[in-house]
Amino acid sequence: MHTIWLAWFTPALLTIIAWGLGQGFARKYIANVAPAQFCFFYALAKVCVDVSFVGYYGWQVPLNGEAKSFLTYGFIAALLQGLGWIFYFRSIVLGPIAIVGTLSAAYPALTVIFARLFLGEQLASIQYIGVILVIAGCVGLSFAPTEEGSGTPSRRWIPLATAALFLWAGQGTLLKYAYHLPQASDFGMAMLDATGCVLTLGLFGVLYGKWNLRQKGLHGPLLRDLSRAALPTALLAGGDLGQIVATQLGPVSIITPLTATYPVVTLIFAALVLKEKIWFVHYVCVGLILLGMVLGLQGA
Repeated sequence: MHTIWLAWFTPALLTIIAWGLGQGFARKYIANVAPAQFCFFYALAKVCVDVSFVGYYGWQVPLNGEAKSFLTYGFIAALLQGLGWIFYFRSIVLGPIAIVGTLSAAYPALTVIFARLFLGEQLASIQYIGVILVIAGCVGLSFAPTEEGSGTPSRRWIPLATAALFLWAGQGTLLKYAYHLPQASDFGMAMLDATGCVLTLGLFGVLYGKWNLRQKGLHGPLLRDLSRAALPTALLAGGDLGQIVATQLGPVSIITPLTATYPVVTLIFAALVLKEKIWFVHYVCVGLILLGMVLGLQGA
């Protein structure tokens, strides 16, 4: 297996970069875009990216009877991912971002457990150590000092963030399971990803977005927000596609914790572009993540 790990590591690495830059540009350009609108723009970007990917490779999407199980489980996985994003966006509005980020960053740990229980994936001891270091580093990157006088925040975010945690872990595990079924392919999964995203994020954006179309028309705030969201949502959607490709080729027990290290890229972006203050603990966490990545690839 030493000769093929690059096949899944390359799209996983591209996912880390795309997600990290996507989150960084989201902070830079769309701070004033409401979560529901962002969900809608994100769904639009995912449809464009996924359809372009499938179209480039000749629309090789399985639609015969043998592909029924793959299409079913892949579609459920896509729905879980979209629902997870909805719960996450709702939780960050209601709760402190540092704590919410810490909780959501723990989903790779559940994925590793689910993959062991339901998929039978087993890693070497050194790889489990690497996974633990990566998860610890991701959780640590969510650290932010508490502001004085901020008051006691609402606890309504807790069930929402917890739901996102389980949904994302289930999505990654179910995605890998679907790839074990007949007629499984990246092309089919990309179309399922786009469809599931429209039915979750897209529908949520349409129903709960405050578009104000009657007041100012399509040439007002809508196009302004769309122009701001275009780059970050395209990067995030591209990262999602990279994760799909990587999951087909490699062990989800490693890929999910690995792709969850995208905050490292965001951290660098925040320091260099946004000029945000970076704490010493963040640099320590980056070191843990890099060490964990090296250990996690041992024996892969």
